[in-house]
Amino acid sequence: MVHMSIVVPCFNESAVIDAFHRALVGVLGATGESFEICYVDDGSDDLTVDRLRQFAASDARVRYTSFSRNFGKESALLAGMRMARGAVVVLMDADLQHPPELVPRMLELHRHGYDQVVARRDRSGEGMVRRAFSQAYYRLVRHFMDVEIVDGAGDFRLLSRRAVDSVLSLPESNRFSKGLFSWIGFDTVSFTYENVQRAAGQSKWGGRRLLNYGIDGLLSFNSRPLRLAIHTGLWLFLSALGYALWIVANAVLNGVETPGYATLITAVVALSGVQLATLGIIGEYVGRIYHESKRRPHYVVRETDRGAAGAPRAPLESAGPARRER
Repeated sequence: MVHMSIVVPCFNESAVIDAFHRALVGVLGATGESFEICYVDDGSDDLTVDRLRQFAASDARVRYTSFSRNFGKESALLAGMRMARGAVVVLMDADLQHPPELVPRMLELHRHGYDQVVARRDRSGEGMVRRAFSQAYYRLVRHFMDVEIVDGAGDFRLLSRRAVDSVLSLPESNRFSKGLFSWIGFDTVSFTYENVQRAAGQSKWGGRRLLNYGIDGLLSFNSRPLRLAIHTGLWLFLSALGYALWIVANAVLNGVETPGYATLITAVVALSGVQLATLGIIGEYVGRIYHESKRRPHYVVRETDRGAAGAPRAPLESAGPARRER
């Protein structure tokens, strides 16, 4: 049995994949443990999949899966964990921002009995604006989410086999891996490493994509936004009731003619904004229910190392608890 599986999602990483592979193989070879490297090409439109084919052809320890299009990193992580056969599984990126030389340290901590070993990057080298928004986001999720998400804890982590099996047993389509890793529990330890810049290429995580990812995280593990909408509605109702009573009392006691236009417009605009925001929150949850009900596959496989070698093509993975063959 393979002792260690390294899962590496890739999307347009042809500029750095060779340097990453050399560094990773060198580090893993020095550990003396048996290993496999499971690459997942997330629909790249550069030469990434060509390089993965060459790696798999020249080294039996390398396996790969290529998607028919870009399905996103969450789907790539899921496919990689399904591929992995090792007693421990390490998840890491191919851009060398997750230093391969930290893998032996993760293995050593795992030997002390931890099912999850998390490598947390610090914020050195980040811009002030991005750092401020990141810190504010993590403070927000710690307050609202039902699971604990630690600042700097990303996908770079080691999972024991039982932790991986627990993650794979979760059938949901809208996956937020950081939350899933926290939700399954088990003994977890973390350590901090200095933030590393990309070795080549450009980051795939722009501001808009990070914002959407943050919203996914907030909505995936709690229903508190709906509760907040209820509280806001009750607060506005009580405020409006108090204001109405004040107007009536003022008119009765002082005989003041009650002005209405400005007050009415302000109230209508405020209530309309709250209603639209509440409908948007409800719509997000309904949309997720609709997406789950369709039970579409998380991804569609274009080819694998087995398929590329001429062996029978592996069946497609499904999004539900059961797998469907095509």
